[in-house]
Amino acid sequence: MKIKPQRTSEAIGERRVRVIVAERNPLVVSALREMLECDGRFEFLGSMQSGKQLLDLAAEPQFDVAVIGWKLADMDGADVLAEIQSRRLDVRITVFSNDHDIGILKQCVRLGAHGYCFQFDDPPIIFETILAVAHGRICIPYIDINKVNDTPLSQLTVRERELLAVLSDGWTNLQIATRTGISENTVKYHLKNLYDKLDVRNRAMAVALYSSEKRRSQGNSGRPTG
Repeated sequence: MKIKPQRTSEAIGERRVRVIVAERNPLVVSALREMLECDGRFEFLGSMQSGKQLLDLAAEPQFDVAVIGWKLADMDGADVLAEIQSRRLDVRITVFSNDHDIGILKQCVRLGAHGYCFQFDDPPIIFETILAVAHGRICIPYIDINKVNDTPLSQLTVRERELLAVLSDGWTNLQIATRTGISENTVKYHLKNLYDKLDVRNRAMAVALYSSEKRRSQGNSGRPTG
């Protein structure tokens, strides 16, 4: 997909919000495109079906908000969010889901999504979500924040937390084995248990979850309590 060249010096308030869509269902893309193009606050720049294409564009973003489906042609939304965190890409993401599963919503929050809306929401809700995200805010449907904060990280042992920390520092299995005096197979065994507890599939997702929780914890610690 090609993105039309855009002037980026103008503040969002002085121009339309530039949106790209990553979604494997062409009917959903067509509906979103029609909605956005009929509203003067938005500029639809294009669409793609794969997470890889989105990540390539996100390396040098010319858009304000990416609206992504939870299931893309080559990866899940969770994988995309994890990769964005892992690569430290400065992009704003709104997840556009057709599933009311609270688990997906909680996973999006933990992995750093900025917005979340449903494909069956009324257009004004979808528009306001995208606008809020474009202007630097978080726009997530109401859920019990205590349930979100009760993350899988709370189930980890001290040793497992230490393992997760060195993973986030980029240690390889061999480095972990060498510095802890255990075999690589033992490291792989511990990692499998760690992934199972965190309900993730791979290292990138585990690190993204850890990084997101670390930032949230640091942010909460800096808030006034009285």
